[in-house]
Amino acid sequence: MCRWAAWQGEPLFISEILSTPSHSLIHQSREASKCKTAINADGFGLAWYGDREEPGLYRDVYPAWSDPNLRSIAQQVRSRLFLAHVRASTGTATSRNNCHQFVQGQWSFMHNGQIGGFEDFRRSAEQLITDALYPHRKGATDSEVLFLLACGLGIDTDPQTAMEQAVVHLEDLSRKHGGTPHMRCTAAFTDGHVLYAVRYASDDLAPSLFYQWSEAWQGWAVVSEPYDTATGSWIEVPKGSFCRFEGTDCVIEPFLAASKNTATSDLGAAINSQVA
Repeated sequence: MCRWAAWQGEPLFISEILSTPSHSLIHQSREASKCKTAINADGFGLAWYGDREEPGLYRDVYPAWSDPNLRSIAQQVRSRLFLAHVRASTGTATSRNNCHQFVQGQWSFMHNGQIGGFEDFRRSAEQLITDALYPHRKGATDSEVLFLLACGLGIDTDPQTAMEQAVVHLEDLSRKHGGTPHMRCTAAFTDGHVLYAVRYASDDLAPSLFYQWSEAWQGWAVVSEPYDTATGSWIEVPKGSFCRFEGTDCVIEPFLAASKNTATSDLGAAINSQVA
């Protein structure tokens, strides 16, 4: 499993979340407290937005604690919206292409979780990615497939429905051809303007997810686990939630409440034909 943190608000030095706090994301890469794997050393990623529509991206395969360039970038770059991730692989290789974040156009995406038995139906899952988006499939992770599938399902116009349907399709494949846990997912993604987050699981063990409004920094921090428990007023995101952070607004709605049993699009039909 992995740890991640996201920020949306007034421009903030990335180091304020990545490296400065007592339980910063870099500290969590060595000593996470709210996941099975305390060590998250299989690479890291940082995506941030500035004056351009597309994000800056820095990823590498080293442990986050051992890369001085990451700390230097975080101390110098101030961003209104950024995503940071430290990786613990659930089976795929430690390579730059497997490090989060995954970027498509102005969208960036990061994920913590797993899709049970993914290697057993990986080829079928990849076939669901549209031809236009498949060239962007650079790595081997289930996370990247989830993201590209959502992109092809209309993430530009309806991010919640696109992510819901992507989760439904992959969970369905896992139930038919994979294993348990069929789906565990916390994810953050953004178009550079609005920050979205998801907490969901097919069982009772959804990965942890918290958020808070920072009066001092004037923005929203959304994290796998709090980076400062002494002064923060952290709120746990309920299981089965879709979150939208924009400006001073936070909207949390049920995730998959309606579409779990009704995602019967043409892509859903394609699943049955491709894995038969």
